[in-house]
Amino acid sequence: MTKKLLILTAVLEATAGIGMLTMPAVGMSLLFGTSLDAPGALTVARVTGAAMFSLGAACWLSRDDGQTRPGRGVITAMLVYNIAAAVILVYAGLAMGLHGIGLWPAAGMHAALAVWCVACLH
Repeated sequence: MTKKLLILTAVLEATAGIGMLTMPAVGMSLLFGTSLDAPGALTVARVTGAAMFSLGAACWLSRDDGQTRPGRGVITAMLVYNIAAAVILVYAGLAMGLHGIGLWPAAGMHAALAVWCVACLH
């Protein structure tokens, strides 16, 4: 169960990260229905893509270590990330009125991955 979580997370995060690195405007449009007008926003989106790709790499490299102390550390870090991502995305939709086609699926995916992380830690 843990290995499957880490493999799926690696693929999802690395793919999304590459997308944000190479086509940040598309990612912003899909998630939030907005454009990247300021150069600073474009830069932050690309840094976010690099971070997401790094998370994917960490999950991939630890996919066989899920029950070891370092493997549990990666899963715990992903739990924190997935909770934060889900909360931020829900806030963006409800409080900020953002509405890209991928917003709610992404929020749901992060919430589901957080639940899966908890299951793997117990």
